[in-house]
Amino acid sequence: MTLLCRGRLKILVASLTTIVLLTGLYLLSENLENRQSLFLLPCLVDTPASQFLERAILESRVRKVEEENRQIRLQLSQSQNTATQSAERNYGNQPWGASADNGPEDGYNTVEEKNNHTECPRIPAVQKCEVIHVACVCAGHKTSRDMVTLVKSVLFHRRNPLHFHLITDAVANQTLSTLFQSWMVPSVQVSFYDAEDLKVIVLDTDITFATDIAELWGIFRKFTDKQVIGLVENQSDWYLGNLWKNHRPWPALGRGFNTGVILLYLERLRQIGWPQMWRLTAERELMSMLSTSLADQDIFNAFIKQNPALVYKLPCFWNVQLSDHTRSELCYTEVSDLKVIHWNSPKKLRVKNKHVEFFRNLYLTFLEYDGNLLRRELFGCSSQASPESIQLQTALEELDEDDQCYDFRRERLTVHRVHLYFLQYEYTPTEDGNDVTLVAQLSMDRLQMLEAICKHWEGPISLALYMSDAEAQQFLRYAQASEVLKNRKNVGYHIVYKEGQFYPVNLVRNVALKNANTPYVFLTDVDFLPMYGLYDYLRKTITQFDMANNKKVLVVPAFETLRYRLSFPKSKTELLSMLDMGTLYTFRYHVWPKGHAPTNYAKWRTATTPYKVDWEADFEPYVVVKRHCPEYDQRFVGFGWNKVSHIIELDAQEYDLMVLPNAFMIHMPHAPSFDISKFRSSTSYRDCLKTLKEEFHQDLSRKYGSAALKYLTAQRNI
Repeated sequence: MTLLCRGRLKILVASLTTIVLLTGLYLLSENLENRQSLFLLPCLVDTPASQFLERAILESRVRKVEEENRQIRLQLSQSQNTATQSAERNYGNQPWGASADNGPEDGYNTVEEKNNHTECPRIPAVQKCEVIHVACVCAGHKTSRDMVTLVKSVLFHRRNPLHFHLITDAVANQTLSTLFQSWMVPSVQVSFYDAEDLKVIVLDTDITFATDIAELWGIFRKFTDKQVIGLVENQSDWYLGNLWKNHRPWPALGRGFNTGVILLYLERLRQIGWPQMWRLTAERELMSMLSTSLADQDIFNAFIKQNPALVYKLPCFWNVQLSDHTRSELCYTEVSDLKVIHWNSPKKLRVKNKHVEFFRNLYLTFLEYDGNLLRRELFGCSSQASPESIQLQTALEELDEDDQCYDFRRERLTVHRVHLYFLQYEYTPTEDGNDVTLVAQLSMDRLQMLEAICKHWEGPISLALYMSDAEAQQFLRYAQASEVLKNRKNVGYHIVYKEGQFYPVNLVRNVALKNANTPYVFLTDVDFLPMYGLYDYLRKTITQFDMANNKKVLVVPAFETLRYRLSFPKSKTELLSMLDMGTLYTFRYHVWPKGHAPTNYAKWRTATTPYKVDWEADFEPYVVVKRHCPEYDQRFVGFGWNKVSHIIELDAQEYDLMVLPNAFMIHMPHAPSFDISKFRSSTSYRDCLKTLKEEFHQDLSRKYGSAALKYLTAQRNI
């Protein structure tokens, strides 16, 4: 539990947090019958027509996942052996720890923990397909990231269906709902549902599981009829009040309890009048204490002090608390005994502990673990497939595996995990309503462009990053170490996790486009630097054109340099001089002139007012347009025609293409992408792209009628 600073503002924050958690957990059980499921994450549909294909797909996936898990477990086992040997060297057969207030009722620790040392693990008292309920309070960008690592550790070990109950703020709700929906893990739900006697595991987001959560769920069967709460004893001296002079904690039973892991019988809580009981306890103690230091944990402990019979004491290995003043090392004799690791120190991974290296490695394993490998079925447990899952499975079955373009068509159907707002994002709309967001996508090899773009563009930015789980953590460290990026809160970073053999460039672009928060967007690529002042220039032009009431697309002329070090032009006059000297060139004039020739660079040199240009085949300018423009066509993956198709659809919707006379952007040099190399070296790649173009034109004709025939005619005349 994070230690809150004192002061009236912090008092208010702590009180609000406490009310949200305690009231939210009660409502979780109280309103079950009145709530609809947010969404149901799907599994493969079980119909006679699909059983053979389903079985083959599942067997392939199971083999892949089991091999991956075998390797991970082998690595963890090796780490455990190393840490165990270290533990034995350090304190050998040191006895199991006991509380300072040890009494007859504390004997459970020794019995429960020693039972865990048998060579054959005990089978948890949980039915095979019993649903396990897990609740978390999650607010903000950082906590959402922590939540993902927690969920990975739970999914890795689990053998039962899971139901996550998430109490969130608006930020976490948007992030986690999108993430779970795109993750599509079978037998996992995120919602409320009807039940008579609901139990729930409540978790802090800064914990890591080292075992199957079903073992924890099985402890509910050990509760007496009167016990409603299961908690682990606090492993520091906080509630004993001797950490420093004049330390005055809230009342607690002995050492008190830590609320990082809680087992709650919600039905029983409702029966004893939980909302009234905790409020009366809190109000009584606040008369003298004035504030809470540990938020809900203080109130739980004050309540338990008055009602000790209601608590079930969990063995301490279910919440091994890592803080500088902890007694957690007395909780285990071998690191293999651990069940749940709780990073409850503000120092997190930098906490002092003899075995912190092992704990850190375990955490990092799940932090960078490929979440796609957790999309595994639970055999023998039936679950209802969502309409989206059924539709996806039907589309996959309709694909012809003998089609030479099968891989391209399969890629279009791939559902990628998406983590919105990976870093903190703040944006305040402008009063005039003419704000514009720079929209782009990138992968790890373009990361070095971010700081330069932020220096050139002061307005809001929406970036979609195509990365693996491990690369996302590298990006996080890069952003946190960059003074430029740390100081920019109006940049939305959205992670699209890698999957498949092609770069889904238009899908990634669409993620960035859909999560822009301004009425207008500047659609560009991350390897371009906009001219200084372009943000303000575009906002003024949007107002002048009254774009809210007109269908116009603003074209920003593109140039390029072959120099890695460039004295960036500060004006159009300076840019023209560099063009004449050969320092700059019109973009792709030597390899793909038709891509930008319609911009009419000759006219642009002397233009002082915007001018209209006509669409031509293969035109792919960088443009400013209304945010609610057509999305990019996701059939185009990898290299080739991904922007061209988008401009075609804008033209088909009768947008006017207007070139801006005093705007420019410059492409910076970099190594060629993997996809362009594949395109250049593979005949089948180029043939499939041609096929996809023809299909796109046919779809366009069906959508826009005879007006779209000019695009097909133009393409065939090339």
